Amino acid sequence: MASKLSILLLIVFFQSASWAKSASTLENFIQCVSINSELSVPVTTTLFTPNNSSYSSILQSPVFSLRFLEPSVPKPEFIFTPLHDSHVQAAVICAKQFGLYLRVRSGGHDFEGLSFRSETQTPFFLIDLVNLRLINVNIKDETVWIQTGATNGEVYYKISQKSKVHAVPMGTCTSLGIGGHITGGAYGAMLRKHGLAADNAIDALIVDAEGRILDRAAMGEDLFWAIRGGGGGSFGIILWWKIKLVRVPETVTVFNVVKTLEQGGTKIFYKWQQVADNIDEDLFIRAINRVLASGTNSTDRTIMNIYNGVFLGGIDRLLKIMQASFPELNLTRKDCTEMSWIESANFIGLFPIGTPIEILLQWKSAAVPPALYKAKSDYAKTVIPEIALEGLWKLMLEEDAPTVMMIPYGGMMNRISESAIPFPHRKGIKFMILYQSNWQEGDKNATDHINWTKKVYNYLTPYVSKNPREAYVNYRDLDLGRNRNNISFREASVWGQRYFKGNFERLVRIKTKVDPDNFFKHEQSIPPLTYF
Repeated sequence: MASKLSILLLIVFFQSASWAKSASTLENFIQCVSINSELSVPVTTTLFTPNNSSYSSILQSPVFSLRFLEPSVPKPEFIFTPLHDSHVQAAVICAKQFGLYLRVRSGGHDFEGLSFRSETQTPFFLIDLVNLRLINVNIKDETVWIQTGATNGEVYYKISQKSKVHAVPMGTCTSLGIGGHITGGAYGAMLRKHGLAADNAIDALIVDAEGRILDRAAMGEDLFWAIRGGGGGSFGIILWWKIKLVRVPETVTVFNVVKTLEQGGTKIFYKWQQVADNIDEDLFIRAINRVLASGTNSTDRTIMNIYNGVFLGGIDRLLKIMQASFPELNLTRKDCTEMSWIESANFIGLFPIGTPIEILLQWKSAAVPPALYKAKSDYAKTVIPEIALEGLWKLMLEEDAPTVMMIPYGGMMNRISESAIPFPHRKGIKFMILYQSNWQEGDKNATDHINWTKKVYNYLTPYVSKNPREAYVNYRDLDLGRNRNNISFREASVWGQRYFKGNFERLVRIKTKVDPDNFFKHEQSIPPLTYF
């Protein structure tokens, strides 16, 4: 229970005429949260309004997509940073009681900013899970319980302090928040060996639309199925994930090989498409395609294809595999570095080799800093012909700072049913594609850069999945459609089928059962049948 002094401090804190109504709402909210929490709520360290000097830094600090921090974008009326699971539970109860809209953020990497902004539900407040980041590793049981404000990097580091031969198959970006990451599936450099993080989730704690904290047994198998890949913000607020640890060798091998068009890059990349999903599943070779200045003149530019690899084993076996399956890359011993798995997490997170592993504890990734960007995703089931690749390179050379990244599938991803969890992109997928354009602050051509992503996406239409054209829900893309007040099932299916294929209908049925009033919602949340 909050003390009378805490309530008095809150009232004094919001003595502004322009905020009189908001202060009243906040006072009611914090009293309600205090009454419904197991622990008292320290006002000055958990609740922030635009009048507070810390508001902007708390709102902005974890945000990855900077274009959603522009002044024209609606901001939350206040930010609540709970310190305890029961604070989150109470926040849901009180938001329902006072008719408040909410958004929930664990890491701030949502490509469309939907974890901290709202186009359709205003005013709203933000629940930021930044303070909920406990990690409990149990090597004996080979499991880890993770609070959803923790980042990938923190989880990797904590596991490495207990074992050199255990890991979790989560994302390559070390600053991703666990909460939203796993709800979308969560792929990483071990997806070909062990599948997704969501495939390895064995329990969770969630606050549902009734304000109850439920584990797997209490929520039931339908809801547990839905939250493992059905996208964040639809079914409740995940507090904890329990993930099964996987075994990794004491020594892994990494490499970076760069080829330009002048070095036969197109033919090498064409071969990569043929082998990357069929090669030994201990090997993950990511292809990152970017523009490179090729001379002293800034107009001299070419395409560089970066082959970024992690192999679960030593150099000798890797070189034999590459010579047999992908000799065109001409991988040599000097290209390769043996290291521990935890060091490879740094490497695949784009930190230089030799970077201390303690950098994984940093909340922000210095290797992949926040940026102004627009991104879209695709899935390829066949190779893109060489002539089409030449057209892709031409389009990339028209843009200032483009990236087209390909993530290989195959291996374990082929052996898991597309209905095992809501994430459906399984057998038959050769690779996922990420299109991204970045630009600098002050660039007046932001619309042109956004349009470039649409242009390259349209260009590759003949060469990617069809009926539906699949997309990755963690690479959120509002170009595919969005929920409005009077949405129809047909309208929602446009984006729902792309993210979830045939699993979308089951997600809608589960949403209708667990949240019929659509309390948890955003522009691409799963809608209940009661809204159609």
